[in-house]
Amino acid sequence: MLEINWPAQAQEFDALFRDLAEQGYSIQDDQLSADLVTALHEEAQLAWNAGEFHQARIGTPTQPKRQAEIRGDSIRWLEENTARPAQRAFLNWTERLRHELNATFYLGLKRSEFHFARYAPGDGYVRHLDQHKGQPHRRITLILYITQDRQPADGGELVIYSPENPEREILRVAPQTGRLVLFRSELLPHAVLPAVRTRWSVSGWFRDDLPELRL
Repeated sequence: MLEINWPAQAQEFDALFRDLAEQGYSIQDDQLSADLVTALHEEAQLAWNAGEFHQARIGTPTQPKRQAEIRGDSIRWLEENTARPAQRAFLNWTERLRHELNATFYLGLKRSEFHFARYAPGDGYVRHLDQHKGQPHRRITLILYITQDRQPADGGELVIYSPENPEREILRVAPQTGRLVLFRSELLPHAVLPAVRTRWSVSGWFRDDLPELRL
């Protein structure tokens, strides 16, 4: 369990942080405005149409591998120097969140990294942890679902498993438009069920190290 210290300025993140401290994850709707979520989706589609995505890979930064049967999404990193307006607004918000995570949990988070993720129909991601073996620097995972007009039959649910028994499913999270998921990267095994309709999100991590090569 994370120790918690409530600074007065953290009220915007009270629900996120309380759940994170008590259960290791938090799921919140409407944490970010609907206008920003819509704009992020539009920018993701623009980037996809411009050929800016690449197929996601697994493994270490020095030995990345493409294995679509394990991880099927395509991604496009968000970079400050090339960010369009919605991406810049999102990155500014995550910087505020990073500072508050440090103030509340003393995590020593030095940076963050985020990407658009696109799962085409049939694509998913098998059960995994977000921390690479021997690389414990991803501390907090963040996912924001930006698919517009998502329906229950569209698939692509996030499945969270028990830390004590990774075979036991404890929760399924529907990737509803605007839903934010925050969880401890080293704690929770999770998977993405195959999408039925194209599934869009912004995903990434808060880290306690300096920049490195990216997958």
